[in-house]
Amino acid sequence: MATDDLVTTDLDRAVAAIRAGALVAIPTETVYGLAADATNPRAVARIFEMKGRPADHPLIVHLAATGELDEWARDVPDAARLLTDTAWPGPLTVIVPRAAGVLAAVTGGLDTVGLRVPAHAMALTLIERSGVGLAAPSANRFGAVSPTTAEHVRRDIGDRLDPRRDVILDGGPCPIGVESTIVDCASSPPQILRAGGVPVEDIRRLLAGAVADASGPSRASGMLASHYAPHCAVRLVDSADDATAMRAGTVGAEILDLTGDLVVYARELYARLRDADVRGVSTLIAVLPPAEGLGHAIRDRLTKAAAPRPR
Repeated sequence: MATDDLVTTDLDRAVAAIRAGALVAIPTETVYGLAADATNPRAVARIFEMKGRPADHPLIVHLAATGELDEWARDVPDAARLLTDTAWPGPLTVIVPRAAGVLAAVTGGLDTVGLRVPAHAMALTLIERSGVGLAAPSANRFGAVSPTTAEHVRRDIGDRLDPRRDVILDGGPCPIGVESTIVDCASSPPQILRAGGVPVEDIRRLLAGAVADASGPSRASGMLASHYAPHCAVRLVDSADDATAMRAGTVGAEILDLTGDLVVYARELYARLRDADVRGVSTLIAVLPPAEGLGHAIRDRLTKAAAPRPR
């Protein structure tokens, strides 16, 4: 069967795949996730195998409703309760102490679990009808550029999926385009581990400033120095003038500058990185947006995309 047979808009087929322990690439408001029943050890193991993801990297579990928080977490911190009551459904992941029944494979062996309720109608319907939480990292090979369309998923991992079992659920382009904000609410004070779709300023306001930047070991998606990386080299500059000057001295370089609209920049970022690879661009010179709102997330992704790649 061809990889084209993987792609569908049929929710019945996707629900059946989840219940059978298969993998389903799901659309969310952030990026496409590679989802499986978070209570099924074999299905969770296939996520790691399919992505080439290290076993000690925790997965985020996607829930259907805020009321399910207490099924997956124990002793929910007040900060997590406040954030989830305010920002769910939405692009926010909270890290909380895990309930006793949560698989260690999902949490990377940690005593905490990352949880979120996505703000995407198709994803929510799939979770609700499947009747389980879905473990779902981004639907691409580990460390590569995240997918924001079903076609991105098919190109990245379609040849690794089994079209007789697995599904790529096509929900159209992701409207936000960068991953969720991650807040470690198991730390005191809570730490912002990853900037994302909920602006950092909103997190600080909701928690009345009682929040810190990330410190300590990597314990959530996107905390490695190199991540979200295309094949082409990425170089960072602070202004359009700097970009023009660098391009003049760099053979085969192109400029990425969407700083005039940060919503568009976030939504288009990964597609632009992918397109540069498709067209054989050797160097992409990216103009960094201001460090405000979605600019925090865009700067984070570009900085990691430009970092030295691990051998």
